[in-house]
Amino acid sequence: MRRADRLFRIVQFLRQGRLLTAQSLAGKLEVSQRTIYRDIQDLQLSGTPIEGEAGVGYTLRRDMDLPPLMFTRGELTALVLGARLVRAWGGQENVQGANEALQRIEAVLPPDLRNEFDSILLYAPGYRMKPHLRTRLDMLHMACKAQRVAAFKYVREDGERSQRHVWPLALVFWSGVWTLTSWCELRKDFRDFRLDRMDEVAVLERNFSPKKGQRLEDHLRKVATVEERREWLAPSASCHAASDKM
Repeated sequence: MRRADRLFRIVQFLRQGRLLTAQSLAGKLEVSQRTIYRDIQDLQLSGTPIEGEAGVGYTLRRDMDLPPLMFTRGELTALVLGARLVRAWGGQENVQGANEALQRIEAVLPPDLRNEFDSILLYAPGYRMKPHLRTRLDMLHMACKAQRVAAFKYVREDGERSQRHVWPLALVFWSGVWTLTSWCELRKDFRDFRLDRMDEVAVLERNFSPKKGQRLEDHLRKVATVEERREWLAPSASCHAASDKM
């Protein structure tokens, strides 16, 4: 974690109004107590009104003049529901990010919106997202960003098995199912693969550099042409359009 992010999170924890010890903050941020003492001192020297002392705890002075975070009720509902969906169906990194985002939002809401926050009754249980799929999602997302070739064994819907080497381009969520949109070296074409039908997934050291006709935008253009006026993100429109009978 960057130091600037850590300092920001310390302030957000202290804004919740509870007296927090250096040990408690160190546990939340996974750093040493010495690091917390140093960060607290630096924040105080920069003018942040933190009160307390080592061995007792710290809190933020109530009159700290920071503007409240303002959202409409519709915006707040959308943000909370979105974070809950990410916690339910995202990778491990996504889950951590969603939890931290909800904590930050709740910590800086004015009282009337904080009550609204507690009354949002839209939930997304995540028990169907298995831990190994969350790990796989993180791994393939990294491969997409780093443009690294991925290898895995794959079982199609009809039971046919194959070994694939693909260029990961994007991950797409279809109401409970994650798929990897990629350029397949075996088929020399775009293919979508379901994450739950992969096995022995590995991200290789080999990088790829897609050329014209192999990029994500080329895939989207191709699917839009095949499906004519349907939107690409509609599952019936493109989930199978470039698939290998997922």
